[in-house]
Amino acid sequence: MPIQSKFSSRKFQYALLITAISVFIAFGLLYRTSSQGDFSDTYPKGFRGGACTIESEALIIGYSGYYLPEDYHSPDELRSPHVPVQCGKIPEPASLNISIDLLYPESARDFSLALHLVKLEIDDKKKQREHPIMSVPAQQYPSGVITVAFKLSELGQYVLYLEGKDTENTNLQIKIPMQVGLDWKNHLRNALSPFLKKE
Repeated sequence: MPIQSKFSSRKFQYALLITAISVFIAFGLLYRTSSQGDFSDTYPKGFRGGACTIESEALIIGYSGYYLPEDYHSPDELRSPHVPVQCGKIPEPASLNISIDLLYPESARDFSLALHLVKLEIDDKKKQREHPIMSVPAQQYPSGVITVAFKLSELGQYVLYLEGKDTENTNLQIKIPMQVGLDWKNHLRNALSPFLKKE
């Protein structure tokens, strides 16, 4: 009888260990995080201090955004009505302000860069098409910061292209993906976030 009890105890410990590892992996997949707790699909270390970073072969940028919901009505209290956007996830159609920092190389301040915003749409043949929304002509940004404001009035997937030429006339392009409207994973993540925040 004691042997059977020891065997059951060992089985329970293994089951508990497997459950703990499974929960850890499930949260990692749900939150798309690296071992440091940062989003792993952007560089370096993804979402850090209110900004996201994206890398191409020739350029690294940081970007952050704030949105103002369409149905916003000015309250009497003094506070910013804009809500931060985390790595391009906008919960609803809104006016959006984006700031792009030219992080690397420092010579990026001398690059001639343009912005193009497109909405991704699927046509009748199931092919993805880009519908142009807005563009900003190519220019240099000596301060290293690009700011742009625009309105996203429909749910769906969007891409903001930052493109142009470097000082050696080589073509550059970075895609900043944006999603207006949240899917079930986003809603679940938002629901669980208060329980996972560190004190």
